[in-house]
Amino acid sequence: MATDWNPAQYQRFATQRAQPFWDLVELIHRGAIERAVDLGCGTGDLTVSAAERLGIGHMTGIDSSPAMLEQAEQHGRVHVAFEYGDIARWTSDGDHDLVLANAALQWVPDHQAVLERWIAALAPEGQLAVQVPANHDHPSHLASSHVSHQEPFASAFDGEPPPDPTAVNVLAPEQYATLLHELGVREPHVRLQVYPHLFERSADVVEWTKGTSLTRFFRRLPAELHDPFVDAYREELLDRIGRVEPYFYAFKRILIWGRVSRTDAR
Repeated sequence: MATDWNPAQYQRFATQRAQPFWDLVELIHRGAIERAVDLGCGTGDLTVSAAERLGIGHMTGIDSSPAMLEQAEQHGRVHVAFEYGDIARWTSDGDHDLVLANAALQWVPDHQAVLERWIAALAPEGQLAVQVPANHDHPSHLASSHVSHQEPFASAFDGEPPPDPTAVNVLAPEQYATLLHELGVREPHVRLQVYPHLFERSADVVEWTKGTSLTRFFRRLPAELHDPFVDAYREELLDRIGRVEPYFYAFKRILIWGRVSRTDAR
């Protein structure tokens, strides 16, 4: 099992993962979006589709996963390019009409500082559109954290398993709304939305998390412990949610949109 992101595993639920992205895109005001960036672009297919739907002059997709970027390059267009980069440190000199980040912000800490840098990249009347998962209190997340503290995994982590980034980094919706207001975003739109995913069986949740939240454990564990970790996680998860067919997986996400005013654009 690879330690980098696995595009094929991530794309197993492409339709379900795409819906929050398109809900986010619907918040974006059309017209005069000449320069845009997609931070945490992943496999890049949604980046290209958004650029075409919004009529964007030039879109740059940025990601820190070589595997994802290799996949993204297959979707490249004349008006869409992909680059390796750290979204936590990314900014620009007030020259972007849109800063887009879908299901990526949760992986980095200090959201106040990160959002300040992203907003600083916006031109006058530029738009910020961010979607961030907020499902850290679901058994799918709690079970993996529990297993990571059990042996032999705890010793492999030197007693400090990687924390759930959505639990550590993600703010409450009202905190994002307040923060955006303080950073000069006009009429911030922030909402918590529950996405209903109906799986054939509850064990399918394991396949979902293998493409996202479990990757943080794989990066730290030796290869020979990857499969045992997944097996232990599956047992712990199914003990918590039951062996159910079909299974309704409720997934919470925060959708954020705002526009900077001419006087506040930097």
